[in-house]
Amino acid sequence: MVSFTSSTRTIPDTGRMPRHVAIIMDGNGRWAKKRFLPRFAGHRRGVETVREAVRYCLERGVEYLTLFAFSSENWRRPTEEVALLMQLFVHALRQEVVKLGRNGVRLKVVGDLSRFDPDLQALIRSSEQQTEENTRLTLSIAANYGGRWDILQAVNRMVRENPEKANGWSEDDLAAHLSMSFAPEPDLFIRTGGEERISNFLLWQLAYSELYFTDKLWPEFDAAAFDEAISSYQRRERRFGRTSEQLSADTSAVRPAEPAVGDTSPDCSSNVKADA
Repeated sequence: MVSFTSSTRTIPDTGRMPRHVAIIMDGNGRWAKKRFLPRFAGHRRGVETVREAVRYCLERGVEYLTLFAFSSENWRRPTEEVALLMQLFVHALRQEVVKLGRNGVRLKVVGDLSRFDPDLQALIRSSEQQTEENTRLTLSIAANYGGRWDILQAVNRMVRENPEKANGWSEDDLAAHLSMSFAPEPDLFIRTGGEERISNFLLWQLAYSELYFTDKLWPEFDAAAFDEAISSYQRRERRFGRTSEQLSADTSAVRPAEPAVGDTSPDCSSNVKADA
């Protein structure tokens, strides 16, 4: 069964701080090119920015962070670059999994993993198992992922596992088989690098997410840039099909006051700092 509310069926509970942030990390290659470095140098720097984003979410109380690391269309890139990206993925997993565990982060890798080398698949499974009991933050890495692939694989699984429901399937039946069924729908979607599209990322899940686009390249996306994205989110009116007047009158939509971005009071977020 689906564990989280569908925004098209029920008005979800929301707060000033997004519970789930999803990011397309765009601009690594351009960051490197601006500095006359090889593209791979940008990808290495991008891994450091991932660490900073995880630390930010831990300190701000964001519960789910989903990062688009490698799309199903990225196989079209030069063979050498793809090979280097796979090496970087392996290196990052081996280097970071202990730190993630120490900071209470659960790691999930979503996508069609069958195309990866068997050793990488085994490393992914091992990394997920080592962190599966952690609850402070769920870090999901979308690798060889595509939104259309996700919906198609969910439909196929739904039909195969519930043939008796032919012509009577519900949204919940399908959603239970999506690769992100373990997480709520993203509250905030961020794309760095200046492009303004979602590029086949979480097509089902982004139905009512707030979209934020920035010209900053991913390696430049620091805590101050993250604050700007959160501030933009906090200025949005999340109506989910209702009118502004309904939203104002609906006392169920009113939540206790939460600290604004930049508030350093003890109640702002977890007092436990992330391990660098």
